[in-house]
Amino acid sequence: MSIIINGMKLTVEEVIRVARNGEEVLIAPEAQEAVKKARAYVDKKLKEGAVIYGLTTGFGKFADTYISTEEAADLQRNLIISHTCAMGQALPKEVVRAAMLLRCNALSRGHSGIRPETLHTLLDMLNKGVHPIIPEKGSLGASGDLAPLSHMVLTMIGEGEAEYKGELLPSKEAMEKAGIPLVQLAAKEGLALINGTQIMTAIGINVLWDAMDLAKTADIVAAMTAEALNGITKAYDHKVHDVRGHQGQKESAANMLQILNGSENTKPVNPKKVQDPYSLRCIPQIHGASRDAIQYVYEAVSKEINAVTDNPIIFPDEDEVISGGNFHGQPMALAFDFLKMAVAEYANVSERRSERLINPQLSEGLEPFLTKHGGVCSGFMIAQYAAASMVSENKIYAHPACVDSIPSSGNQEDHVSMGTTAARTAALIIDNSQKVLGIELFAATQAIWLRGEKNLSPTTQAVYNFVRKTVDPIDQDVVMYNELVKFDEMVKQHKISDVAEKVCGKLR
Repeated sequence: MSIIINGMKLTVEEVIRVARNGEEVLIAPEAQEAVKKARAYVDKKLKEGAVIYGLTTGFGKFADTYISTEEAADLQRNLIISHTCAMGQALPKEVVRAAMLLRCNALSRGHSGIRPETLHTLLDMLNKGVHPIIPEKGSLGASGDLAPLSHMVLTMIGEGEAEYKGELLPSKEAMEKAGIPLVQLAAKEGLALINGTQIMTAIGINVLWDAMDLAKTADIVAAMTAEALNGITKAYDHKVHDVRGHQGQKESAANMLQILNGSENTKPVNPKKVQDPYSLRCIPQIHGASRDAIQYVYEAVSKEINAVTDNPIIFPDEDEVISGGNFHGQPMALAFDFLKMAVAEYANVSERRSERLINPQLSEGLEPFLTKHGGVCSGFMIAQYAAASMVSENKIYAHPACVDSIPSSGNQEDHVSMGTTAARTAALIIDNSQKVLGIELFAATQAIWLRGEKNLSPTTQAVYNFVRKTVDPIDQDVVMYNELVKFDEMVKQHKISDVAEKVCGKLR
């Protein structure tokens, strides 16, 4: 089913469908009319010789430099080629596709002054799979993502490189093969295409989507550990969480009971111990706080993907062109910095649960380092090192990017958001955290095997059986890397939550 955009109703879920699944995108008829109307207004102002930022003036520190009507088109091309200063590795395809969609959606509101045919060029690139090569570094996150978005526009004008059907090509060749005419930028169009927050939001929305799954996966993996360590489930009783009131906490507690329903390994009360350690007992409080943070980010991103974020903004009905600051990425920078901390906490507590499974002083009678042949075999000893390494790395990445502004453009742009840096480091944290959860799942399934693979809940049994289709129990030492990669892929591909929900129903 095609996704129809009008600049106001796009959802996070729809962005992911386009970015990762390649769904077709169409522009709503009313949006087409709004774009035409705004462009007609821009052309009218251009004929009148009005002084409008980015239309008949230079950019940044050159905002007071007048540009003649005859030079207006050259101004836009020069803007693009001079601003292509991004560096580093190319952004992943799903990020590039998300950015292209988000820019199309913002432009379709009819407040940017772009020509309909230019908008359709970008839309055709998205639908036909021409993906500009966009380096990951170089954005300050205010005036939007100028440098990386300029690389997107390079392909539209036949410069730079693009990926098409799995092949890296010069942009001109990629566009020819896809049957898409190149664009000759008209007045205002270069600025309209690059002055926005779409790169940071595209990176962040992909991280957010994986974080939403990780919230469920973390509860499932923690439940597997609770099975292995004979956890006490009374701590997840809804009465405990109702009296505190945090929604995420209540959801995580309910998930734990739902996943563990039917287990004979976990019990409301254990006569041999009064209470579990924090990494088990406080799962709802720890995981739940991250859930609430993720929900905040979801709401902020849902607004941003339907926002007009360029400058100046065209209001044809009011006969106004207003220079503002909607390109400033601070709302996303704060959100993605918050997301970083939320996701890092899943890894923090997961590593501690892995330690409890591996450490013979903490593991409720399990074999040291989860091997039957301790001494000759080292078992899971170094798997915990790997988890600890990534958890510590996350602590560096979790430093907030948004507090570190650097003035630019001759001090005209004297406060910047660093929102793209926040999003990029959030992507590093989610990658590490998925790996750490994978290590815990590996250890938990090994511990369950050592316990005799018995008395599991229907849900944890299903997850255990799924794992065993891919990874055998470790009797003798093996090349652990090969197994760790398999668990990482299970988590990254959202397979653990899919398997669990087929048995216990939809998790929160």
